[in-house]
Amino acid sequence: MTATPTATNSPFFTAEHEMLRGTIRRFIAEQVLPFADDWERAGFVPRETLRAMGELGLLGIRYDARHGGSELDTLATVVLAEELGRSTYGGFAVTVLVHTDMASPHLQHAGTEAQRDRWMPDLIAGRRIAAVAMTEADAGSDLAGMRTTARRDGDQWVLNGSKMFITNGVHGEVFFVAAKTGEPGRNRQVSMFVVEKGTPGFTVARPLPKQGWWSSDTAELVFDQCRIPADQLLGEEHKGFYALMKNLQNERIVLGAQSMGEASRAIELTLEWVTQRQAFGGPLWDKQAIRQRLAMRAAQVEAAKALVYQTAWRDAQGQTVTKEVSMIKALCGTLVNEVMYDCLQFHGGMGYIRETAIERMARDARIQAIGGGATEVMLEEVAKRMV
Repeated sequence: MTATPTATNSPFFTAEHEMLRGTIRRFIAEQVLPFADDWERAGFVPRETLRAMGELGLLGIRYDARHGGSELDTLATVVLAEELGRSTYGGFAVTVLVHTDMASPHLQHAGTEAQRDRWMPDLIAGRRIAAVAMTEADAGSDLAGMRTTARRDGDQWVLNGSKMFITNGVHGEVFFVAAKTGEPGRNRQVSMFVVEKGTPGFTVARPLPKQGWWSSDTAELVFDQCRIPADQLLGEEHKGFYALMKNLQNERIVLGAQSMGEASRAIELTLEWVTQRQAFGGPLWDKQAIRQRLAMRAAQVEAAKALVYQTAWRDAQGQTVTKEVSMIKALCGTLVNEVMYDCLQFHGGMGYIRETAIERMARDARIQAIGGGATEVMLEEVAKRMV
């Protein structure tokens, strides 16, 4: 059988990174895999599981120690994302990653000291779970088309509008919300706000059933004359668009790492299957077409992981990696789906049965070419930087 070592043998990772990898892998084996099928049926990850991750320091890997964080680097979050991807439960993985690397970074990067002191300790500990409310029904990758508004009224802001496809939207407690604060119409005059669950005028309109990621709760949110204190503006007024763009860089790196964790594990599971499954007088592994296809997919995944690792290392050094991050999102989002197609195919009829991990993984992978920046949009971002 194939080995699943915890070390990557990559020059970019230190012993500290590999210790972190081992901690995450043990946690998943002991506290996720035995229960995750129940979470898939329930449609969310239990909060006690997330609090347990907080107790291990896994929800504040790059945040300040005074708030309970570990003050590690971009590569450490790549380790987290890759290992979460290897769990085979994409819904669990994205529940965590939205909290750690897509929502709470807005507070870390743009929040005042008072704001970070107020919310960050609970977020790092897993006592409260975060979501980012950016996407709308008519404004996904096209953020300039956002219609949700925020109007200043004395010592308050009044929010009106709706958000769609929000991960952690049903059960989250702290929401980082993007809204237009400038002139009506298409423009970049967006600001970010902190809105807490239970605020009058803020409701979860409906949970959204999905093709995959069943154990992540996803929702449509509505803001109807939702009033929040003026001090819950996050960062500078009208500068939220640039905060969103900055944080999308981190989001795309971790989604690439998650995708390649998923792809690596799918290849391992498929290799186990084809070396055991007997057909036509021998194991499927005896078929040259299967051997060569899996070998090529393994090579492609290793190459993509190398790009993720190198880009994360460069980001940790403070280098500009906008083009490379767009490459990661386009490449990994496409590749994970190609890998899942082949792996399900080589499982035969069993790959189409719900009890097989590869069936779930194939469903979960589809969104990786859409969420966080669709492949087509990412390729245009790469192309703009090629000339």
